[in-house]
Amino acid sequence: MLTVVAFLVVIGVLIFVHEAGHFLAAKAVGVQVLRFSLGFGRPIVAWHRGETEYWISWLPIGGYVKMAGMEDEGMSGDLEGGKSSVPVDPARAFDRQPIWARAVVLAAGVTMNVVLAFVVYTGLAATVGASRTNTTQVDTVWASLLPKGGEALAQLRQGDRIVAINGDTVRTWEDVLTELATEPAPLRIAVAGRPAPIVLDVPRGDQEARGALLRALESFFPCRIDVVTPGLPADRAGLKSGDLVVRANGDTVLSWTQFTRLVRRSVHRPVAVTVWRDGRTVDVRLVPERQFGPDPHTGAEVAYGFAGIGATTPITRQRFGVIGAIGEGARNTVTSAKLIVSIVRGLFTGELSLRQLGGPIAIGQQSGQAARAGLVSFLAFLALISINLAILNLLPVPILDGGQLMFLAAEAIRRQPLSLSVRLRLTQLGFLFIIGLLLLATSNDLIRIFNSVFHH
Repeated sequence: MLTVVAFLVVIGVLIFVHEAGHFLAAKAVGVQVLRFSLGFGRPIVAWHRGETEYWISWLPIGGYVKMAGMEDEGMSGDLEGGKSSVPVDPARAFDRQPIWARAVVLAAGVTMNVVLAFVVYTGLAATVGASRTNTTQVDTVWASLLPKGGEALAQLRQGDRIVAINGDTVRTWEDVLTELATEPAPLRIAVAGRPAPIVLDVPRGDQEARGALLRALESFFPCRIDVVTPGLPADRAGLKSGDLVVRANGDTVLSWTQFTRLVRRSVHRPVAVTVWRDGRTVDVRLVPERQFGPDPHTGAEVAYGFAGIGATTPITRQRFGVIGAIGEGARNTVTSAKLIVSIVRGLFTGELSLRQLGGPIAIGQQSGQAARAGLVSFLAFLALISINLAILNLLPVPILDGGQLMFLAAEAIRRQPLSLSVRLRLTQLGFLFIIGLLLLATSNDLIRIFNSVFHH
């Protein structure tokens, strides 16, 4: 139930904000707004105020603002619930406005989505701050995940401390990841105690390869337990908050990653654990239970051992004043936009498989996961999806805002608009394209669910 509610909140807020942008911009430039609808199809709830109809419609896959002059643009059938009953004022029709005014109206939706993300990120920075992992020490490098040109990263050893990348000093793990993701090639990684840097030749434009670098690298911190969940294997074994794990199955434990890797491999198999507690060693017998979830490196659904403990990590929360929060909000907005653009580009260039495309089911599942993680995680997820919606709407596909802006560009170049029949045909093709993508994404979601059930 939480997943459904979270999904409806995310979709409802994002569509409302997006369409409110179109609505407010249209009103501002004098365009007559005939209808404001959340969802497509016939209305569940409808009311009338002033010259505008307000609908909440049956198909919650989007929304629209119907303006005078656009009521015959091909989508006026069942999808948009038919023509409006409001009398049209021809002088205030959308297509009677100058190109700049129409462009403002069309761009206002995505602008509002970006503004929403910025406001959310800024609000989070001002109220809860930002997490910073105060270590640049390396625990593990997964050599099998390293992309072409990044093989030299495997020279790093457990405990190595990265001090700079391309001359930029790094003080937190977030600094390390940001530099690896965004700095131009070649990447020169300075490591404490090493006379020469490690050099990686991974193009900055190859976002998939840069992402592989990040996934291959894990940070180092001691295996000190912070949280023990009541009733789960660690609690039943007698582990306590504050315990420092020093040995497991006879081997010395140096890091949290080392211990959790052993636990994940030990489904229903006892692990002999020695911890340092109150100045002495204590031996316990831990039997991890089986759980299913994505592999942290491959993403494949796997069974793994689960103990129910959390680590004491070197994470601090950075607080911001008003100006600092605005800067952090802007940085997070830009970072999210770059991430979404790189994913979209990868899907269209073939760098990423279309099988990785997620649809409404995936968004619903992620909404539920974010909601269960707490309000901060849910709001951050909402901001990310808002940026996602903005960028996807700017694609030059008729039916999307980007496609409509493309029509305006053609009109500016030709000094006359495309004919209604051409716009209608292109809009129909755009609609078919979007429906095809939606079906593909939904099929991917279903395949992932079936695979998960099969693994169970």
